Amino acid sequence: MKLISWNVNGLRACMTKGFMDAFESLNADIFCLQETKLSEGQLALELPGYHQYWNYAEKKGYSGTAIFTKEEPLSAAYGIGIPEHDHEGRVITLEYEKFYFVTVYTPNSQDGLKRLDYRMEWEKAFLAYLKKLEEKKPVIFCGDLNVAHQEIDLKNPKTNRKNAGFTDEERARFSELLKEGFVDTFRYFYPEETGIYSWWSYRFHAREKNAGWRIDYFLVSEVLKDELKDAKIHTEIFGSDHCPVELEIF
Repeated sequence: MKLISWNVNGLRACMTKGFMDAFESLNADIFCLQETKLSEGQLALELPGYHQYWNYAEKKGYSGTAIFTKEEPLSAAYGIGIPEHDHEGRVITLEYEKFYFVTVYTPNSQDGLKRLDYRMEWEKAFLAYLKKLEEKKPVIFCGDLNVAHQEIDLKNPKTNRKNAGFTDEERARFSELLKEGFVDTFRYFYPEETGIYSWWSYRFHAREKNAGWRIDYFLVSEVLKDELKDAKIHTEIFGSDHCPVELEIF
């Protein structure tokens, strides 16, 4: 089973930059998007053979997630069931026979870390949500988690320390996910790999210089570890400031 996650940084813009070519060439069983920046009815996407699930932010042109899946799930849920966290279209959960599948767009702490406190509340609530799901079935979750976990996960760790996405607080929250029994699938296969990133700033020719960050992930419940086949980061695919990440499982 091939799973893909991609922060498209505005799906309408990405559609003009080769989205459909990438979608067709990747041919995923489940394909997730973050930061669609759409309101309901703004885009009708023809994807024969896929069931579509969308979660839109209340604020126009902001956030938003989607999942396209070949196999129809048993059920779909939107958000994490906490009103203060569910206005921004950040989470979709699909239930399958043997697992839950979740896509997430984690809040950015923003310049000056003005949203770091909220981000910490979000992280706590989201982890509790995942653990509740895990009581019933194993969980696969993916998305833009807006954090580079280790120094090898970004090009310039020293100059970015205390910046949004590389604060001690955000990194500690990611460590907590691992302690709670979730596996960072890319690091499972490539524990020492450097220079492989999933996001590059549009400024300073960052992508040309490969001055990037690995902030897009697939994580799985530890009981699924033996089912993992491979993890990839598709740095060759353009169309957004992020590139797609992949997990092959089962």
